[in-house]
Amino acid sequence: MTGASIAAAGGWLDWRLPWVMFCSFVGGALNAVAGGGSFLTFPAMLSLGLNPIVANASNTVAMWPGQLTSIAAYRAEVKRYSGLAWKMAGAGLVGGAAGAVVLVHTPAMTFLHLVPWLLLTAALIFALSGPVTKRLKRVMGREHGEQAGPKGGWLLVGVTAFICFYIGYFGAGAGFLIISLLSLFGFEEMAQMNAMKVVSSTMANGVACVLFAASGKVEWHFCLAAMVTCAVGGFVSAHFSRRLNQKFLRGLVVCIGLGMAAFFFWRNYR
Repeated sequence: MTGASIAAAGGWLDWRLPWVMFCSFVGGALNAVAGGGSFLTFPAMLSLGLNPIVANASNTVAMWPGQLTSIAAYRAEVKRYSGLAWKMAGAGLVGGAAGAVVLVHTPAMTFLHLVPWLLLTAALIFALSGPVTKRLKRVMGREHGEQAGPKGGWLLVGVTAFICFYIGYFGAGAGFLIISLLSLFGFEEMAQMNAMKVVSSTMANGVACVLFAASGKVEWHFCLAAMVTCAVGGFVSAHFSRRLNQKFLRGLVVCIGLGMAAFFFWRNYR
């Protein structure tokens, strides 16, 4: 083995890989049972000393295959509401592409100073998701059996595109925003809302992944390792999800998100 090949092998055997793989495994497990895995995986990428834009892009690419497989779980609903699904996919494509383009052209230091605010916002969104969802159900009259029916049309699609802009730019906590939006527009079947959320968010992240890869903003060394272990974590945790306390898990995710936000506030403004 030549000196160059030994150096190359040493690069791929980077001691930081176990850290990335561990965080990605746990992040994938959290995504499968409660959501919020990016609160771990993105800071893990950033802790490696990567450019913050590269860390965010690499995290998005690593998480995306797990999101893609979610469409299969809702294929019946996607087929049933194919007309709306196509519109939501289009919103995801446009919004996600726009958000990714803005991220790629954002100066690294500017984004780094935005990180604690993005993490704080995402953690608060996640914390409010349970109580607000219950409130929305009451407002929509579910407990009285009222049937308002979906509404909104292209206005719904436009607002979805705006949320998908955030997904392309950062994305943590955006799934709840889409669910809340659909509830406000009169959607009542949870399976339908989840299917439309998956279609739009997967498309937004998918086009963002393509743009990130094309622009050279992905650190494949760590991204591929994270991609594999995230998928394994999600697969393993899915089998134990019914035995886990969902309230505890969601509380844990919120604490992790707030803790990460506090750390980056301290690091940026000390």
